[in-house]
Amino acid sequence: MSEPSQPWLKNFSVGDVYPTSPFGESQAEIPSGREVDWEPLVDYRRNGVSENTIHGAVAWFSGGDLIHSFGGNVLCYGRSMMKPFYMKVFSQELETCTDWRQKAISLSSHNGSAEHVAAAQSLLSEGEWGLMQTPLDLPLVQFGRQVRRPRRWFNNSSGHHAAILKGAKLKGWNRAGYTLPSHPLFAEFLKVVRAYLGPDYKPLRVARDGDGLPTISMTVKELAQCYAGLARDKDKDWIWEAMVRHPDLIGGFNRLDTTIIKTAQGQVIAKEGADGLLGMAITHPDYPEGLGVVIKIAHGWNPQGTWYVARGILGVLGIELRNPYPLKRQKAFLVPTIVPPQYLQALEKIPTWDEWDPDQDRWYFYER
Repeated sequence: MSEPSQPWLKNFSVGDVYPTSPFGESQAEIPSGREVDWEPLVDYRRNGVSENTIHGAVAWFSGGDLIHSFGGNVLCYGRSMMKPFYMKVFSQELETCTDWRQKAISLSSHNGSAEHVAAAQSLLSEGEWGLMQTPLDLPLVQFGRQVRRPRRWFNNSSGHHAAILKGAKLKGWNRAGYTLPSHPLFAEFLKVVRAYLGPDYKPLRVARDGDGLPTISMTVKELAQCYAGLARDKDKDWIWEAMVRHPDLIGGFNRLDTTIIKTAQGQVIAKEGADGLLGMAITHPDYPEGLGVVIKIAHGWNPQGTWYVARGILGVLGIELRNPYPLKRQKAFLVPTIVPPQYLQALEKIPTWDEWDPDQDRWYFYER
């Protein structure tokens, strides 16, 4: 074979870009999900027999200390959980030139309702709308039969992108290419992350998120450390207050993060992240330096399963989150080790079903 005409191809192999096996090649510094010690977090049982088991990982972090870890320190992408940290890049620029609804929608992964779209659009002049590079999408939750065309504003990150464009303009940055890792936005975002994880932090991988922005690989413990920092620094900028003032703009109707923020009444800010992530920044007397708790579901987005785990964790801290909608003919059971040992007795007192739920998973007249 003749020498390649381009010198950069000399040491190039197809495996550098495309996978060559359906089994997936191992990469030296990147553990795959098959190599993580996932643990059961919650299982659904019908008359005592487990029908579904939700595996995952949980990490608690406060100050500079890992408080509790269960299910393996899996490497994943922070995805939308990192939106508050992206917005810290523009915390000064957007302080005075946005109202509280605009601040909240900048942090959101919203359902795409009319309220969400209106708040997102208000961040830019109509002449600037064409700059936004969110993928075309449909509303996440629709009621009744609706026929919609995909639009950029329906994308759950439209408010986030609009705020980035507004902030970039105020910083004097060229807004072309704002979704690329070569743009100043990404370099400043990494500086924010290093303020929480230390100056030596370097992501093992940078990927393109579903909304087009760069997302960085982080372990569950690192994500929890970042969220502990959010609680510690809650009064240093407007991010905490914006989420607490307008929780319905953060997610929307029946979204887990919105429900947690409403329930906690200022003690917790929560943020869902694809795929299967929930981050909670918590203020609590037991953790004066702030508490960060992150739940990662192994198989991906599962709001119901995550909801049960979050309810148990918040419950032992004195924050009562309602159960999700009742399971049909099943009941959910938590694995005790989702919380540190000192909270086990408190966790045992938090039922994962409501008293009025019908017990439909058995016949009472049948004797074993």
